[in-house]
Amino acid sequence: MRIGVHIDQTNPLKEAAVRGVDVVQFFLGDPQAWPKHVPVREDAATLRESAVALYVHAPYVINVATTNNRIRIPSRKMLGQQAAAAAAIGAKGLIVHGGHVLKGDLSGSGDPDIGVDNWRKTLEREAFPLPILIENTAGGDYAMARRLDRLARLWDAIGDYEVGFCLDTCHFHAAGEDLGDIVDRVTAITGRIDLVHANNSRDAFGSGADRHANLEDGQIDPAAIVAVIKAAGAPAILETPGEGHLADIAFLREHLPA
Repeated sequence: MRIGVHIDQTNPLKEAAVRGVDVVQFFLGDPQAWPKHVPVREDAATLRESAVALYVHAPYVINVATTNNRIRIPSRKMLGQQAAAAAAIGAKGLIVHGGHVLKGDLSGSGDPDIGVDNWRKTLEREAFPLPILIENTAGGDYAMARRLDRLARLWDAIGDYEVGFCLDTCHFHAAGEDLGDIVDRVTAITGRIDLVHANNSRDAFGSGADRHANLEDGQIDPAAIVAVIKAAGAPAILETPGEGHLADIAFLREHLPA
């Protein structure tokens, strides 16, 4: 089992060595900003040649599902730029949140089929140079990937494109989805799980709150998180508070097969 962490983007390989992991995830810039372009990394060749598996998380502001042109159109452009920059450093995948129909939706329609169709158009119009991994989200009444019924509608439209899935344990807990059989229920829809975000939750089941906790400090039974990772058979990335990273890594190594 490959275990890694979300780390600062400045020196990913050094951060991986400090934590003794062979998988890392990071942003390529400010996750809350709308940059005009993604700078070329001077260490791109070194990152490509490294044995450390790299994953890039797209900025949170990206929302290709919305009907608001002022958000959707730049989101599509930014997703393409992020994918190109991630591929240039040899990343295994680009993680992006599923988005919301009503996030900045000027029409106020709230029709999830609009968001589904906007995702389909996004994938139809551009061939991305690496897998786009859609991540489930914790809250939002009109989210594309919060609950499994909505995820199934999304996958019916986009499942034939080069798209994968990133399962976040905190997010499904917050969304009110039982983790006990979540891997089976997700793979029945997506056919695959490419990455697990192994996070505990500071808040209660069904809260809708995206507030991560270290593995032994949250509202989720840590054994349930371990079971999800085992069942998924995919690399696991910790997005837990940094001061607890070493303890979280040690916990997973104790409870997961080598």
